[in-house]
Amino acid sequence: MRSAGNGGWCIRVKRDEGNEIVRKKFNVSADCKPQLHYMVDLSERLEKIKTMIDAGEYFTVNRARQYGKTTTLKALERFLENEYLVVAIDFQMVSYSDFEKEELFVEAFSREVLDAAEGKEEIPQEIRDGLALLADGKSERRTLSGLFRCLSKWCGQSVKKLVLIIDEVDSASNSQVFLDLLAQLRGYYINRDRKPTFQSVILAGVYDVKNLKRKMAADGEEKMNSPWNIAADFLIDMSFSVKDIEGMLFDYENDNRTGMSIRKMAQRLYDYTDGYPFLVSRLCKLIDEHVAGDAVFSDKSSAWTKEGMLEAVNILLHEKNTLFDSLIGKIDAYMELREMIHALLFRGQSILYNPDDGITELAMMFGFVKIEDGNVRVANRIFETRLYNYFLTTARVQGSDMYKAATLDKNQFVENGRLNMRLVLEKFVRHFDDLYGDQNQEFYEEDGRRYFLLYLRPIINGRGNYYIEAQTRNRERTDVIVDYGGEQIVVELKLWHGNAYNLRGEAQLLDYLEYYHLDKGYMLSFNFNKHKEIGIKEITINSKTLIEAVV
Repeated sequence: MRSAGNGGWCIRVKRDEGNEIVRKKFNVSADCKPQLHYMVDLSERLEKIKTMIDAGEYFTVNRARQYGKTTTLKALERFLENEYLVVAIDFQMVSYSDFEKEELFVEAFSREVLDAAEGKEEIPQEIRDGLALLADGKSERRTLSGLFRCLSKWCGQSVKKLVLIIDEVDSASNSQVFLDLLAQLRGYYINRDRKPTFQSVILAGVYDVKNLKRKMAADGEEKMNSPWNIAADFLIDMSFSVKDIEGMLFDYENDNRTGMSIRKMAQRLYDYTDGYPFLVSRLCKLIDEHVAGDAVFSDKSSAWTKEGMLEAVNILLHEKNTLFDSLIGKIDAYMELREMIHALLFRGQSILYNPDDGITELAMMFGFVKIEDGNVRVANRIFETRLYNYFLTTARVQGSDMYKAATLDKNQFVENGRLNMRLVLEKFVRHFDDLYGDQNQEFYEEDGRRYFLLYLRPIINGRGNYYIEAQTRNRERTDVIVDYGGEQIVVELKLWHGNAYNLRGEAQLLDYLEYYHLDKGYMLSFNFNKHKEIGIKEITINSKTLIEAVV
């Protein structure tokens, strides 16, 4: 079965004989539709979810914004329709006021269930009539208990087992009525051996409903157990793998014949996004609709290349979208989260994963971080670079002497469309020594690398980007990969710990140059010795040129 992922709007063209044909697009708006959009194959995920449903499990699909939740649920509804009777509703369709009173909620919920059941012949007329009375406000018992007696009767009479799916449950998470709804679901689940009920219930949203605490109006206290503590863990990976991306690109290539290397392109997309569905689809959409046909990339063949993808990355990092708005909004709203992200980015601080730490849990729920080898990491290069850009362009930072120096210097570093990184290092060394040469070692350790990125940012702004190589980010070493004009430049930033350590750094830099197929690399060392020799030199090792700067 070919199903959904993240894919685009479509263009319809009329044939002469009147039959309509559809040219697929990549989609980043709402759910994806198989006939309209390029998508990954969700069959394996859907099989795993069905296994949970077959086992009668209730669970929550809680993932970050624009992570393909709605697309997956709609695909799941189609996937289950031959075996189960699926009732799929969306809490976005229920108004805020409907969550304030039980009677109003019961009416709204009944209306949504009736709409979801439209066209499903399996529903007995008695059940339809009962739900209609509740929906129209004509029933004398417009209570959750009355609603669930009707639903239980339906479950008992239906030939197919019922599956209830509720999307966008975040819309109701602060509502006492919603908590009471969960309590009803829990009660029927516990007593399912005596009372007919749903085979499975699936809730979807950003927040994990299992963490809700039921408020007790009687004494003003909170019970620590959630009414949704019956839920099974949902451990299915919804990110896109390289194989997933390859499948989506294969479909696109069949239609467009660009000649791209599908495997390499899929790997590059994954390297920058870590498989975050929206980011993968957005980059594909940008390459297809914005990069292809511009002044540099004349057609799709030239756009679906490494250089074309880097241009799409540059466009993405400079645009406003709801995902980035949410990212920055949460960073501004939660000071501890902001401090944690800042420590990860600028100090190379190692933060061990602690499942009991609320801030880490929050960052994971929002999709900002991931756990890798027991440590907390920023989730992907795109998020990381966007966050670096945010921290490095605040009003306070732009008022600093180093940022002002870079702004004054920036027009002299580009020659024939290429960035002169040697000159960037020369100027940075001079400014850094003039501004901060008399500071102590603690200053350098905390701020040296941050000031290099601060200097670099306005120089490449609008034309290039950078990211930090995750495997080398620590308190002693950071490798910055600069993308500019379709070229990549490797700059190793490190603290000076003697000549032997410097030789190891050179060897590591040479390895990176081999990996990126480059002949020239750069090294910036922060040296704390009183008799250090500040400046820049060029050496050749194994036919590779290394430009080494010391400050």
